[in-house]
Amino acid sequence: MRRILANIAGQFLALFAQFITSARADWRGIEPVNKQRIYFANHTSNADLPIVWTVLPPALRRVTRPVAAADYWLKTKARAFIGPEVFRAVLIDRRSEHQTEDPIAKIVAALDEGSSIIIFPEGGRNRSDDPLMKFKAGLYNIAMERPHVDLVPTWIDNINSVMPSGEVIPVPLGCTVIFGEAMHVAKDEDKDAFLTRASNALVALMPRREDAA
Repeated sequence: MRRILANIAGQFLALFAQFITSARADWRGIEPVNKQRIYFANHTSNADLPIVWTVLPPALRRVTRPVAAADYWLKTKARAFIGPEVFRAVLIDRRSEHQTEDPIAKIVAALDEGSSIIIFPEGGRNRSDDPLMKFKAGLYNIAMERPHVDLVPTWIDNINSVMPSGEVIPVPLGCTVIFGEAMHVAKDEDKDAFLTRASNALVALMPRREDAA
């Protein structure tokens, strides 16, 4: 019964997100095919996770699990249903003193079950004026554990205008999720070099002023 309710709630959330944001996917250099992937995205809003999940085709949505903060998604009964049941999120507690298992091992286990994942490598919401904050090591560690899985840069555009920080009611504006060309850790590439390359690949998808003209 909970699975049925979760499926219904997921369909409602997807329709609601589409209604509010007219969210659409822009696939650049990659196709929306059923292939295991790690979608790594920028993070500026609480709506980031639902928007990326929403714009995936239903067949991909069913096999894609976002990595999300347990301390956020387990805070209320509603979130505790939506996060684990609707999104089937891989919940990671950001408070090290509350962690009972290795976060990387938990994410890798989800990959080994056949899931794709959505991850936000900045580790938290970007409240700065820079396009991205410095990436945490997690993306590199996951990629090294499962180097065959495609890493797909995923830029979420305009979502901070739709759901500004601190707001609970979304503003009805358009939003685009841009999926870039897949990448992998190169042979003998160290952590810092890879994270810089991954960050640059993500920023490269950010629409420029002339793109919107």
